[in-house]
This record gives sequence, structure tokens and C-alpha cells, in this order.
Amino acid sequence: MNKCNLNLKEIALLPPSLHYRIFLNKILTNMDDGRPSWENPMQFVFACISFAVGLGNVWRFPYLCQMHGGGGFLIPYVIMLVVEGLPLFYLELSLGQLLRKGSIGAWKTINPYLVGVGAASVVVSFLVSVYYNAIVAWSFWYLFHSFENPLPWARCPLTTNRTEYVEECAKSSPTEYFWYRETLNITSSINEPGTFHWGMVLCLILSWLVVYLCIIRGTESTGKVVYVTASFPYLVLLIYLIRGVTLPGAVNGLKYMFTPKIEELIDPKSWIDAATQIFFSLGLGFGSLIAFASFNQKNNNCEKQAVIIAFINSLTSVFASIVTFSIYGFKATHNYESCLDRMVLLLMNTFDLMEGTITHTNLKEWMNFLNSTDPDKFSTLIPHLETCDLQSQLDTAAEGTGLSFIVFTEAIVNMPGPSQIWSVLYFSMLLMLGIGSMVGNTAGVITPLSDMKIISKHMPKEVMTGIVCLLACLIGLVFNIGSGNYWFSIFNDYAATLTLLLIVLVEVIGICYVHGIRRFRNDIEMMIGHKPNWYWVITWTFVSPVLIVGLLIFYVVDYIMSGTLTYSTWNSVEVCINQSLLSYIYLDLFNIIIKNDQANPKSMLLLIHSLILRECFVVDLIIRLVSLFYKYFSSVA
Repeated sequence: MNKCNLNLKEIALLPPSLHYRIFLNKILTNMDDGRPSWENPMQFVFACISFAVGLGNVWRFPYLCQMHGGGGFLIPYVIMLVVEGLPLFYLELSLGQLLRKGSIGAWKTINPYLVGVGAASVVVSFLVSVYYNAIVAWSFWYLFHSFENPLPWARCPLTTNRTEYVEECAKSSPTEYFWYRETLNITSSINEPGTFHWGMVLCLILSWLVVYLCIIRGTESTGKVVYVTASFPYLVLLIYLIRGVTLPGAVNGLKYMFTPKIEELIDPKSWIDAATQIFFSLGLGFGSLIAFASFNQKNNNCEKQAVIIAFINSLTSVFASIVTFSIYGFKATHNYESCLDRMVLLLMNTFDLMEGTITHTNLKEWMNFLNSTDPDKFSTLIPHLETCDLQSQLDTAAEGTGLSFIVFTEAIVNMPGPSQIWSVLYFSMLLMLGIGSMVGNTAGVITPLSDMKIISKHMPKEVMTGIVCLLACLIGLVFNIGSGNYWFSIFNDYAATLTLLLIVLVEVIGICYVHGIRRFRNDIEMMIGHKPNWYWVITWTFVSPVLIVGLLIFYVVDYIMSGTLTYSTWNSVEVCINQSLLSYIYLDLFNIIIKNDQANPKSMLLLIHSLILRECFVVDLIIRLVSLFYKYFSSVA
């Protein structure tokens, strides 16, 4: 019976008798360790798809295709998927399933000195959850307004005396006005906090309440939610695809996408963006994949699932791009034809020509003719003439919130049929994508904390989950003030990028060179019945670490050469340092907690207090946040 008490790591150290080790592994597999599990393997697959397939697939990948040569971008993208994304994805799933623990517990088992990697993942997941759920709140805001007729971003609002349009809207566009003024109520600078947008505050509270209800029961509730969050976006994308390809001008967008510009492959930026997109799209380094896999049965074939999930994620990006470019083509053609209409009307009114004399096809000839026959009169039109070019409309790139809340909303308004239906479908899809990713992000925080005895012994999981969600919601209120969008940009640019690259680099080094690649292969063999082949070994030990180091060097050089956002120095540089290093300052803290998880809670609080005070830049960040809220309440008073 003593042999039954061995863990997987101890089995790996036994004499390499394959049959004996498999026999012991079967014994361990049948033993109930009390950890919750997915009801079936499909729940795990849907959970990973729901987490990995997120907003980046819809609004980041199409932008990269547009910027890097259309279909030609698929070449570096697929190569980076094979040599970087897929191997690292499989590594994290294997680690979680092998040790059946969250990120902190898993890395403590690998080596106590690597526990900071798990702690870093927890902090990054928390920071990303704080600002990511702001997008879910914006989606709720737009979804609620989608039931209005007409849509509030379809036309500019009138002034108080109802004689003309609001000047700010007239100078921009209705979609931009609704986004920047009605949704964000943005100020002109990050130094001007503005006031709370109480409608958005309620949407943020609602979004965190929904997330809490989705994760409150762990795998029991999450396993059911992911069926909806993973499948509903595909239904909406399919509907949009059918409608999109039938729109006038859609073929122009699809031609733009599928016409490769091979010369773009020479540009190193194309390869770097492809590697970065694969890296973040799969959700590497957050600890969420480790957490999800920790609820698998020990003999689950995670290798097969890793390949399936990774390729589904990538195919979804291509699928979403087809939908996006069909809408791009419609929008670009609509804007191009509207420009031609304005020029035709301008010439006909100026030169008193009969209706139908000038058309889209002969506009250029008529402009040359009128310029040659009456140059003085034509010269008066020069300030009002526009250059109408379809290609320039197609080249106009947008990503992120600009794509979803400005470009797509404008396209929705101009689409034939009831705009409300298209708007409800689109923002419901964004909600499902956002909530699915949030379930994964919060799992990267909740699961490791639940595994820690010092927390689980003194606090029910439901209470701990509620505290985490409440704390994140309170911090997220900063995105609902006038300068909130500037803070969102800072979080989006600096909260995770460099930190995740460092985390995954240490993960690969920890597995391959600390734990040992030979031992790790034996561990996987005990789970799935065969060792990883040489493709996995080569990418784990050499190719992936080299690529990650290359990405790190690029980001550092790019930051130095191109600078940062156009905020004052402390807003860009110091906050960047705070957020990038915040996930590492707790290395000593977590080492102490985990090595003393039976210690007196009061003494642990004193240790935490002293360590945090020692980190001056954390105190500095808190002071600045307090100062921000002080400025707000002072302005209100």
C-alpha cells in the first residue's frame, strides 16, 4: 500500500521499467484525490476553445492580415503556429494534467524556486481580467442600445434648440461621437480624470456579476457555460458570413484579403507580429491552461486535444477574417460610391448640368473637360473636391475597440435590413467571446489560490471568488471615468506583453532544463501511453526559447526606438515598470507563504505587509491611484 502513496514525480525517479511504471500510474489514476473533474473531455475542449478564441481573433488578426499583405500573412502565421504556439500550448496542458494543480502549485512541485512563475501568472491574469472585463461592459452598453430605433449611433444628435446637429458630432461622425462622447465621455488628457459615467459603472458591475455566476461552482458551472460561450460566436459569424458575402462590394474586400503581397514576407515585422499573435491568441503564460488541464483525468489524451484546439483557434481567426473583410469590402465600396455621389452632385450644381449627365463611370472625363473649358469656375471647386479611391478605403486599417465600436457599427448602420438585428447579433457575439475569455482569465487566478491551504482552510471558495471579483470590479472603475480610455490603453499595452513572454520563457527553461526533458517525456508517457516525439522535443528545447528571446529583444528595442504613448513620463514609463514588474515582486512572498502554508494567518499578514512596504514602486502606484480619485472628487466638489 505504501506504493500507492507515491506521486507522479516519485514514479518518474523509479528504475525505468515501463510496465511497472504504467502499472503504478494506473493505480494512481484510479485513486480519487478529491479534485473536481470535467464531466467529459468535451467540456475541457470547449473550455479551452472558449478561452483561446477571444476578441483578438475577431479584431486583431484581420487587422494584421490587412497590414501585412492579406493572404500572404497566413504563411508566417502557420509557420509560427507549428514551431511556437502549438508546442507551448501542449506543454502547459501536459503540466496541468500531470500535476493536477493550478499554476502556483504546479511550479512548486517542479521546483520550489520556480513558484514565482506561478505567482506571476496569477498577477498577470488578475490585471488582464481587470481591464478585459471593461470590454464586456462596453459590449453590454452597446447591446442595450441596440434595441433602440433608430440606433443611437446612426445619426448625430440635435442641439438643445433642435435646429442643427451637435457640432462635435458633425465634425467627426455619428459612430465616433457615440463611442467617444456617449460611451467613454472622454477627456482631452489622462491628467483630467473627468467624472464617472454611471451607466457604464452599472454595466461593469453587471459584467462582473455575470462572470461570478459563471465561475462560482468551478467546473460544475463553468463546464456548462463554455458550451454557450464557445459555440454561439460561430453561429453569429456564420450568419454574418452568409449576409456579408451577399452585400454589394463584399467581393472587393475578399479579393483584398486573398491577394497575397509576397514582398511583405521580407519584412521582419510580419514574422514578429505573426509570432506575437499566435502567442497571445492561445492564452500562453496566463496559467489558465494549466488550471483547466488540472481538472482532467490523468490518462486524458491532452496531446490530441492540444492539436485540435490550437488549429480550431487558428482556423477561427481565418474564418473571422473572411467575415470581417466582406464587411470591409461593403463599407469601403459604400464610402467610395458616396464620395462619387458627392462629386457628381457638386459638379452638376456648379455647372447647371442636366441630371444623369455625369455618372460614376464618366466622372473623371467630365472633371477634365470642365477644367479645360472653364478653368476659373472649376478652380473655385478645388477646396471642395475629394479624392475618391476604392483602394485607399480598403487600405484604411482599424483594430481593437476602433474596429468593433466604430468601423463595425458604421457598417451595421449601412447594412440592408433591420440594423437592430445585426447590432444585437454582433454585440451578443462580443459578449460571449469576452465572457468566455474572462472565465479562463479568472480560472488562472482562482484555481491556484484555491489550491493553497492557507486560503482554502479559512475561506470558502465562493467567498474567495466573490472577493477577487469585487476587488477587480473596484479597480476597474478607473475605466469608467473620463480618462478611463487612457488607462485602458496603458493596461492593454503594458499589463501583460513583456511579462507573459518572460513567464513562458522561464516555463520552457524550467521544464526542459530544471525538471529535465527526459523526465518530462516519461511523465507524459505515463499519462497518454507514449512519449512525445522529436518534433515536440526540438521545439521545446531549442526553437521556442530562441523565438521567445527574439520577441523579447524586439519589444525592448522597439520600446526604446519608437517611444511610448503620448502621455507624460510618469504615465507611460513608470506605470509600465509598475505593471511589468508587479508580477515578479511577489516571488519571495509566495515562496514564504507556500513553504509555510500551515503558519499562523496573523504572522503571514505581517510578512505580506512588510514585503509590500519594501516594494516602493507598488506604494507609488497606490499613491497615484489614490491621487487620481482625489482629483476626481475634488473636481466634483
